[in-house]
Amino acid sequence: MIASKTIAASAAALMLIASAGTIQAQKITGAGATFPNPIYTKWFSEYSAAHPGVEINYQSIGSGGGIRQVTAGLVDFGATDGPMTDEQIAASKIKLVHIPTVLGAVVPIFNVAGVSDLKFSPDVLADIFLGKVTTWNDARIAKDNPGAKLPSDTINVIHRSDGSGTSYIFTDFLTKVSKDWANGPSKGTAINWPKGIGGKGNEGVAGLVRQLPGSIGYVELIYALQNKISFGSVKNPAGNFVKASIDGVTQAAANVPKMPADYRVSITNAPGAASYPISSFTWLLVPVKSADASKGKVIKDFLNWMLNDGESEVSALYYAPLPKSVVDKAHVTVNTLQ
Repeated sequence: MIASKTIAASAAALMLIASAGTIQAQKITGAGATFPNPIYTKWFSEYSAAHPGVEINYQSIGSGGGIRQVTAGLVDFGATDGPMTDEQIAASKIKLVHIPTVLGAVVPIFNVAGVSDLKFSPDVLADIFLGKVTTWNDARIAKDNPGAKLPSDTINVIHRSDGSGTSYIFTDFLTKVSKDWANGPSKGTAINWPKGIGGKGNEGVAGLVRQLPGSIGYVELIYALQNKISFGSVKNPAGNFVKASIDGVTQAAANVPKMPADYRVSITNAPGAASYPISSFTWLLVPVKSADASKGKVIKDFLNWMLNDGESEVSALYYAPLPKSVVDKAHVTVNTLQ
């Protein structure tokens, strides 16, 4: 039994060495979104372990920073939760392609004494962040939460201080559900917030909400779960209050129009009885033609590994895997990279 296990382990090691042999040692740099950072950290570590000499250094600095660095040629790839605008694409020094990686959810987190669960109608959520709903016992919040012991405490709004794809997803949703929001702050990775305190990264927002009684903010689902922060259900277009989950995000992705050729699609406020309404794809921003051919080969190999193997690991970190149709389409795109 021991001998057979040793033989099997040796065979596996030889296969690993053989598969890694075609990839040269390289140091790859990337920067961008904090939203997918937990799964990216896992993927980059696993890929590097399987390919000795390959080091992928990713800086979780926010989507805005990632777009700025990759378009300026300062990193080998970028990452964003908000797709680049036409203007950003036109201004980029480097021709880039969006490669979808996973799907995730942005959740409204809160710190309210004696309250562990809340429901939010979209218009109420927008008006909280606009500063029109200012106390937790406001009649509109109470209407959605009958029986909840809501205090008269002032609502302290927490938002991102940095350019953020998480902010893009959240404000994209608010723009779809509130005319006042659409005609005011609108959507973007960095906007003029009507009120509130800024925190850097998902980590910073989560930390401030934990520390500040009466506060509300928004983060990617895993940051709420890891920090054990309460987060609310959000009413979807079907009229159902849905709490963020892998299934809810998957349903949102399944109920949107066909994926466009450039992968820049919004799935916030998607139809469907079980769809979670603040869901989104997130993307890596990869040069169509790498300046360094050896680095380009590693990035291309990593992307195919991600689509083949990495997707099976995302649910453990509370992301939803890409639909098979998107995986198949992305493989075709990856294989065109030079």
